[in-house]
Amino acid sequence: MFPNGLIAFVFGYLLGSIPFGMILTRIAGTQDLRSIGSGNIGATNVLRTGRKGLAAATLLGDMVKGTVAVAVAGLLSGPGAAMAAALGAFLGHLFPVWLKFRGGKGVATYIGVLLGLFWPAALAFCAIWLLVAFTTRYSSLSALLASLATPLLLWGLGHPQFALLFTVLTMLLWFKHRENISRLIAGSEGKIGAKA
Repeated sequence: MFPNGLIAFVFGYLLGSIPFGMILTRIAGTQDLRSIGSGNIGATNVLRTGRKGLAAATLLGDMVKGTVAVAVAGLLSGPGAAMAAALGAFLGHLFPVWLKFRGGKGVATYIGVLLGLFWPAALAFCAIWLLVAFTTRYSSLSALLASLATPLLLWGLGHPQFALLFTVLTMLLWFKHRENISRLIAGSEGKIGAKA
């Protein structure tokens, strides 16, 4: 199974490293995403361009690449390969080789791989995200709290291997959000809908 798992990881990484935010905004003729807002390549920063359609397309693309990686690997080589592909896709989004390993923060891809592995938990993640976002208007806080709940939910629903995987993914997601965490503590974090 190791060769299959390794191939699945590489496959997931290559899919995950596709920078949909960069590609779509470049096609649309907007300025370089890395020069505005947070400098991030994800949907939240794309939204700061004022192009809601592009932001939605970026969100969808970043989700689907994770789901496809998991689904294909799982179909061809089973659940172990699906988990390897999930890890690869997430790392690919966070650290894409094409962008000198400076990628996004991983929220959409996190949801995508979760959807591919156990869709009820993905629905729960989105519900928590929406609740926190509606209440606070902080996208980062919504993602942080939803990701924190995910491994606990997976464990409680009888999926300890998925829980372990998403503990790792959650730690990586929090690491990528470390500047957001500092701004949240300082009260200077930008809210959803606020211009850069």
